[in-house]
Amino acid sequence: MTFLPWISLLACGSLLAAESWNQWRGPSRDGRTSGQSWPGSLDEPSLHRRWRVPLGPAYSGPVMDADRVFTTETVDKKRERVTALKRSDGSVLWKRDWEGAMSVPFFARSNGDWIRATPALDGDILYVAGMRDVLVALDTKDGSERWQLDFVQRFGSDLPTFGFVSSPLVDGDSVYVQAGGGVARLRKADGQVVWHGVKDGGGMMGSAFGSPVILTLAGRRQLVVQSRTRLVGVSLEDGSELWALPVESFRGMNILTPTQAGPDRLFTATYGGKTLGIDLKPEGGRLRAVPAWEFKAQGYMTSPIVHGGHAYLQLRSQRAMCIDVATGAEKWTTGESFGKYWSMVSHGDRILALDQRGELILFRATPEKFDVVSRRKVADSETWAHLAVDSGSLYLRELDGLSAWDWSEAKAR
Repeated sequence: MTFLPWISLLACGSLLAAESWNQWRGPSRDGRTSGQSWPGSLDEPSLHRRWRVPLGPAYSGPVMDADRVFTTETVDKKRERVTALKRSDGSVLWKRDWEGAMSVPFFARSNGDWIRATPALDGDILYVAGMRDVLVALDTKDGSERWQLDFVQRFGSDLPTFGFVSSPLVDGDSVYVQAGGGVARLRKADGQVVWHGVKDGGGMMGSAFGSPVILTLAGRRQLVVQSRTRLVGVSLEDGSELWALPVESFRGMNILTPTQAGPDRLFTATYGGKTLGIDLKPEGGRLRAVPAWEFKAQGYMTSPIVHGGHAYLQLRSQRAMCIDVATGAEKWTTGESFGKYWSMVSHGDRILALDQRGELILFRATPEKFDVVSRRKVADSETWAHLAVDSGSLYLRELDGLSAWDWSEAKAR
């Protein structure tokens, strides 16, 4: 299987059209960005902070359009809130909140029990997943509620033990979510359920951690979801399962978002399991998932960046790794351990990683070595939310605030 032509096509194709950071992992939902070149340093004056506003805690990353940035927070352990701010100066445009907080199990509580999923922004509507398995559609002009769907109430499913973690996905006239003990397609205009499938029961063993993606694999455009026990291809039309593969993990810790690594290949890695390359093959009108290779290293929460036939990710060991997606061969693993989580964004052969401990790391996407270009401490509090990059600006969601940073016009190296 040849991977490089596919990677090159993706890098210059319509998936990377200049768009604002409007959803989980950006406009193409894979961490890739286009537009302005990145400077060769993270030091002043190449990267400088423009503003910062204090907020309550959140795991969910910010999303934005040309003029506004939207962020979530948990308030007083009782309510969830969305705030819209001007990108230019951080001034507040509106706030909207609702009752919705909940506590996660004791063994995970040390990392926080605040709102988790990153919203999806589509034109004049913002789709926000609340912890108690509720999806809220807000008007972006003033924060007024367009509609709300309570999945526990609608489907009689269990309240997810870790909350609504999976980030919603908008495509065409629909929004797709992993909620209500399964996967649902909703009409984005009014929240009406089109179908509800891939049912896993919800609750402790069913509440999904990963987020859905739409990929074309083996010639079939499909929704790919990772539950806590399985990786599944789902028909966009009717929610039927096109293929499924059990995925080994500890306590169902399938957390990262599966990533396309070739025309017919998926890449995933689980906590308590392995790192896997999986091929999709047509078979009797259906598709069959076939493990192509496996590697002993365990993933954790970091969704990978795939570039030039290689995947870059942070492991359960808190080290970073580069692996060949064609063969599963390890190219390098860092000797240094980092925080518990990285969010990563790429531009060409550069990857920008935001470490959970508040450090930005800019490195080259090369299989030769872990080639750090620049690194800098940018936050005193933890940075669990996904980094957002758009039009020469970075938005960093710390546990206690949101900050806007600008790249300088310095020539990239």
